[in-house]
Amino acid sequence: MKKINVLLMGFLWVVSIGAFAQQTERNHFAEMESDSLYIGYSKTTTIVFPYTIKSVDKGSQDVLAQKAKGMENILHIKAAQQGFDQTNLTVITADAKLYSFVVNYDEESPQLNLSMDKVKSKSPEIYFSEQSDNEEELINYSKLAFYHKNKIAGAMKKKYEIKFQLNGIYIRDDILYYKTRVVNNSRINYDIDQLRFFIRDSRKIKRTASQEIEIIPILTHNYLSTINGESEGTTVFALPKFTIPDKKHLVIQLMEKNGGRHIELQLKNTKLLRLTVLPKL
Repeated sequence: MKKINVLLMGFLWVVSIGAFAQQTERNHFAEMESDSLYIGYSKTTTIVFPYTIKSVDKGSQDVLAQKAKGMENILHIKAAQQGFDQTNLTVITADAKLYSFVVNYDEESPQLNLSMDKVKSKSPEIYFSEQSDNEEELINYSKLAFYHKNKIAGAMKKKYEIKFQLNGIYIRDDILYYKTRVVNNSRINYDIDQLRFFIRDSRKIKRTASQEIEIIPILTHNYLSTINGESEGTTVFALPKFTIPDKKHLVIQLMEKNGGRHIELQLKNTKLLRLTVLPKL
């Protein structure tokens, strides 16, 4: 009887160890598949999606997100503010898949590279921007907007001896052309980290994160990475046609690289309707 008890205890011990090992393995797998994302302020997190990114929606302005230049399926993310509260990020890709992330702040150990491919490969496929049939047309209309003299009154903000203004809005064939101007009246060069367009709630309900929908330019004409001291620069952004819903406004955000001279233009729909139709080329 004693021998049977010993064998039974041994069997139960082996089963319990196996169950524990399986549970540990399941927990590890769940952690790898988690939708949690950890980002930092001084480091950029890069996410590679299996298909072209069509939409990016952030739960907070404390998170910066933009597609890599010339890459259609790569998203760069970093914190705009240190120690921000937990928020969310939603990305929709061309294959109609929705990716949802819970975004957390972690300056010490942020995730630097993440591939969303179902089968993790050592070298995920990269999608470069295609040369569309109408790209030459977009470039020509961007140049036309660049040299157009029409201006929008009141769409300007000045801080830190930097003047940031929206000089004009133009439209042709359901494409909007936004012309921005940056004037650096200081003696310190202004290095541009990001210039972004997004729709934001006009009123933020207490204890509720404001929702942002980023509008990603189709094409950029005369993009400048640096505005030298006591100089200026003008850029035209071609954007897909959009309107502003009630209780929301458009934000054009200028961010300085490795600096704090950030400026935002906040524009209501009434001002955005003051656009000029470009003549057909």
